[in-house]
Amino acid sequence: MRTVKCNPEGLEEATSVAKGGGLLIYPTDTVYGVGCDPFNSKTISKIIEAKERDLKPLPILCSSMEAASKLVILDELAERIAKRFWPGPLTIVAPLRDFKIPKEVTAGATSLGVRVPNFGCTLRLLDSSGGYLVGTSANKSGEPAARVLREVNKDLADSVDIGLDGGRTLLGKESTVIRVAEGEVKLLRQGFWRLEQVLGLSL
Repeated sequence: MRTVKCNPEGLEEATSVAKGGGLLIYPTDTVYGVGCDPFNSKTISKIIEAKERDLKPLPILCSSMEAASKLVILDELAERIAKRFWPGPLTIVAPLRDFKIPKEVTAGATSLGVRVPNFGCTLRLLDSSGGYLVGTSANKSGEPAARVLREVNKDLADSVDIGLDGGRTLLGKESTVIRVAEGEVKLLRQGFWRLEQVLGLSL
C-alpha cells in the first residue's frame, strides 16, 4: 500500500484510485475505512475478500444528505434524524430507491446504510469521487477498527492500492447504526451514539 497525506496532492491521487476501480484506505470522523466506487461490482468483491467478510450489506458514505437521499428513501422521521446527526457518527439504514446499487453492496437487501461523515478530509474525498464511497471499517472481520493508519492489518493494507493518512481519527469509535422504517427506529449496532440519545435529541 502506498501512503499519501490528506492534502490536495494526496486527495487527487486517492480520487484517481477510486475512480479507476481501485481500493483505498481513508480516514473518517469515526475510524479508518476501506472503500471504493460503490457502483463497481468487481472492486466491491475485492473489499469483501480482503476483509474476509461474510456476504452482508456494506454501508455507503455520502457527501451530503441530498446525495444520500438519491440512494435511499428518507421518510419524515429519518430526515429529521439525519438533519440532527449529519454530518456525524450515525448510519441510517433506509429503503432503497429505484437505483442500480450492485448486489455486492446490498447482499440482496432492499435497504441500505448511508452516512455523511463529519471530517473535512473525507468530505473532500467524497466530493471529488462523485459523492459516494463504500465506507466499511478498515479491519479484518472480527478485529478492532483502526484509529490511525498504522493500525490497519498488514494483510488488508497489502490488498489496497493507496492509503490516505489523515492522522488519528477524531472519535476513534464506530458509528451507531439504526434502521428507520414506517415511523420506527431500531438499533442495529451500538456505536458512538446510544439509541436513547438519538431518540431524545431528534424526536
